Amino acid sequence: MTARAPSFGALDGLVVLDLTQMLAGPYATMMLADQGAHVIKIEPPGGDLTRRNGPYIDGALKIDEGGFGGYFASINRNKSSLTLDLKKPAGKAALLRLVEKADVLVENYRAGVMERLGLGYDVLAQVNPRLVYGALRGFGDPRSGESSYATWPAYDPVAQAMGGIMGITGPVPGGAPTKIGPGVGDLIPAAFLAFGVASACWRAQRTGRGQFVDVGMVDAVLAVCERLVFQYSASAQSPGPEGNGHPLLCPFGLFPAKDGYVSLGVPNDRFWVPLTHRMGQPGMATDPRYATNDARMAHKAEVEATVSGWTARHTKAELSELLGGEIPFGPVFDAADIFEDPHFRIREMLVETEQPGATRPLTVAGTPVHMSETPGGVRRRAPMTGEHTDRTLAEFGFEPHEIAALRADDVVQ
Repeated sequence: MTARAPSFGALDGLVVLDLTQMLAGPYATMMLADQGAHVIKIEPPGGDLTRRNGPYIDGALKIDEGGFGGYFASINRNKSSLTLDLKKPAGKAALLRLVEKADVLVENYRAGVMERLGLGYDVLAQVNPRLVYGALRGFGDPRSGESSYATWPAYDPVAQAMGGIMGITGPVPGGAPTKIGPGVGDLIPAAFLAFGVASACWRAQRTGRGQFVDVGMVDAVLAVCERLVFQYSASAQSPGPEGNGHPLLCPFGLFPAKDGYVSLGVPNDRFWVPLTHRMGQPGMATDPRYATNDARMAHKAEVEATVSGWTARHTKAELSELLGGEIPFGPVFDAADIFEDPHFRIREMLVETEQPGATRPLTVAGTPVHMSETPGGVRRRAPMTGEHTDRTLAEFGFEPHEIAALRADDVVQ
């Protein structure tokens, strides 16, 4: 499926200056861009280093040609690129001019970096009082509470570890913690930052006053581990890895199939009856040892052995026919399964984007947010390094001779 024809999203007209790199910050601004915001990615001369990260499709332009690999392509779609050297006085002055007309600025440097550049929030807010300034750091910004970890660098595994999610994840109850596959230590904070920025923009629209929006990666991970917090508060017991089951429901979790695994769950007793019939064990529906969830939890090993023995005799496709639409159920998909299943094309979750120089398009994950009146989505590929420098500066009022002077001083490319 090709990308949707250009359309305006709910954030059409919102101008975002994006000073972020790596994954968390760019993903947050990508979420804004997917909903129509004009996101201007401000890169240092030479471009964002993540342009180097593959994989590359055959023929795709590499970073030394201004291009990018799959990593950069996925999370920087729908954005424009402007190169600007913020270490030079002329570069700082240029950014301040951009800030005058922008609605939002987002950065994910360590605390204090923008202040040392002379471009901290207090300075920018004087230039543009309605500016919404988004900051995403490992342990938050000192403005909101100075953590003893404030100067520590943080990446996805650190946020997963210290935010609590890794400690309650693992294949064996009570066993070793397990890192979650996707970079949720980056992606969860990104989603919270996008939400915070949009919220602050709503207020700025009504009041004319912007504000500082601060998200700590570790804090955001803890926020989605809310069950861990209230459980410990109530019981003084630290939850550990729960395996692939559920601590309160049975059967609920992963079960083997002939060709992989499936996820099925019985969140209440009404789903237990049809499951017993599908398994050819109708007596278990009325047997007092298994008829209620409390009883099944008391005989959890027996119940899970029975269900596993039955699912293991069938393929994932067969189980889909037997259980789909009747019992909370889903086969465990790998990437090949996802690309083959029509659901993801119908829902525009697999979108083809151009890769400059490549022999074929690159497929990236679409946005799960669908709006009836202002459809967002993936409208265009990620930008080449500095692809929109001249056009963007002109849009912000820079005269041709000013742009030429910035180029002569190697401030822009």
